[in-house]
This record gives sequence, structure tokens and C-alpha cells, in this order.
Amino acid sequence: MPVDGVSSEQEVPLLMNWNPTSIVVGIDGSDGSSRAAGIATEIARSAGAKLLLVTVIRPPEGWWGIGGAPPTPEALSAALVEGQQQVLRETEEQLPLDGVEHETIAELGDPTSRLIAVAEERDAGLIVIGKRGAGLAERVMLGSVADRLCHHSPVPVMVVP
Repeated sequence: MPVDGVSSEQEVPLLMNWNPTSIVVGIDGSDGSSRAAGIATEIARSAGAKLLLVTVIRPPEGWWGIGGAPPTPEALSAALVEGQQQVLRETEEQLPLDGVEHETIAELGDPTSRLIAVAEERDAGLIVIGKRGAGLAERVMLGSVADRLCHHSPVPVMVVP
């Protein structure tokens, strides 16, 4: 029986020899992204691929503070950058990265769009993401990043539970 997207039996062995040269993993500090990073690390190690640890911060679209003035743009920017760097540092410390070429990347924008952009810019063969990262309210309002990646990514996506 034919496999979707494969035109002949001769092409199936080529799929089994798939070997990405770089792998993007979405990191947000959640348990799900930590599990995804662990699996992506092992795939990168076995494939000899470069691991790209990517965190994306969605910029705030307004001020919903209870009281007081919103932070200045400079203070908000500094806090976002520091938060991203902390997530990346903690992830690097937790992962067994010896022998795995890797890079940390901090992005600002829509997580789905930025993860796809990094994958395209770096010619990644795989995006790995945790099943859940955002809180319930954000998932309801914005949708699941994993769901949107599965629908829009031009490269294979692995969703880790």
C-alpha cells in the first residue's frame, strides 16, 4: 500500500536514511520543552546534527497591570532579554550537550513564525517542540504553537508529550 507523499516503493529506503544536519528545538522553560530538548539532543547526537535551542518571546500588546504605570520600553525589553537568556542558560545546564554542536537563539515575535523562520534560515531538517508550553488562557486565546507548527512548518515536526 503506498505511503502518502511517496510515489514508489523505491523511495521508501531514502526516507529511512533521513539525516538532518540541524535540528530546531523550541524552548520556553516548561517541563514539556525540557523533555523536547532532551529528545532533540539525543537525535542531534545520533545524527551528528547541530542543535539549535530557540526561545521566542511574544512581545506584549498592551498593559494589563493592576495598578501603576507600565514599565518603560527599555525596562520591558531588558526584562524580556534577561528572561530569554535565563531560560537558555538553564536548558543548556540541564542537557547532556557534550559532543553535540549547539547554539542558543533568542527571538522576539510570534513563536510559530519565528521557529519556522529559524528552521528555514538554518536549513533545519526537523523542529522538535513540547506538546504544551503556554498556560491554558494563552492556548485558548492564541492556539497551540505545536498545533500551528504541525499545520504550517515546511519541515517535519516532532511533538513531545
